[in-house]
Amino acid sequence: MTGSEVPPSFRLAYVPGVTPTKWVRIWNERLPGIPLTLVAVAPAAAPDALRAGEADAGFVRLPIDRTDLSAIPLYTETTVVVIPKDHLVASAEEVSTGDLADEIVLHPLDDTLDWDTLPGRPALERPATTEDAVELVAAGIGVLVVPQSLARLYHRKDLTYRPLTGAPESRVALSWPEEETTDLVEEFIGIVRGRTVNSSRGRSLAAPAPAPAQPKGKRPAPGGGARGAGGKTGGKDPRGGGAPKGGKGGKGGTAGKGGGKRGKPRGR
Repeated sequence: MTGSEVPPSFRLAYVPGVTPTKWVRIWNERLPGIPLTLVAVAPAAAPDALRAGEADAGFVRLPIDRTDLSAIPLYTETTVVVIPKDHLVASAEEVSTGDLADEIVLHPLDDTLDWDTLPGRPALERPATTEDAVELVAAGIGVLVVPQSLARLYHRKDLTYRPLTGAPESRVALSWPEEETTDLVEEFIGIVRGRTVNSSRGRSLAAPAPAPAQPKGKRPAPGGGARGAGGKTGGKDPRGGGAPKGGKGGKGGTAGKGGGKRGKPRGR
């Protein structure tokens, strides 16, 4: 390696709530010589971070501005409402947006849900972040609607959450600059999609499997056939029958009509 060469590496951005642990583990198993670095980004900043080259690819929340970016939707999250444990709706297994009509529903500035109309009553001010909004829920100021992964990320012992029907859902996608679809990006796409290491693309950067060792002093038989003891090919007919004995040719034998003597060439 010369002084100007930079060893390969891969930078993976991710937004709050996304847990890339499984994919990182598979990457490290398949490509141990290429380090993967995680880059935490805010949901709104993720597209620009990819365009600016701050990461090679990233997990983002849709919708995003797709200009110059490719994206593969991966999964859709359940939407939940975060409430105090002693809230009236905490006894229900599922809540609808109509059940929140009389509630103050906090709407943080980094909200990841694409609302047409926010349910409930608006707060006087919008919290700066989802984490700030969770603190306000704990203080009894209102309730909060978020993807389930964010409710788990900012979990508090005095709060709980319930699935919410009638609300928009958050979709998580893998995104990268479309002009920078490198071999490493393709490799990570394959990992996320569940492509095995033995697939045609999965083998592109993984270490090649070593060739099986041959015993010293021996070479494979021409054509791949196995030799029997003494270097001769097996004596049995490949159809399962043994060679005919004696000078008589029975049915299915190889001797001529009438059972001629073996070893004497026939005249032409």
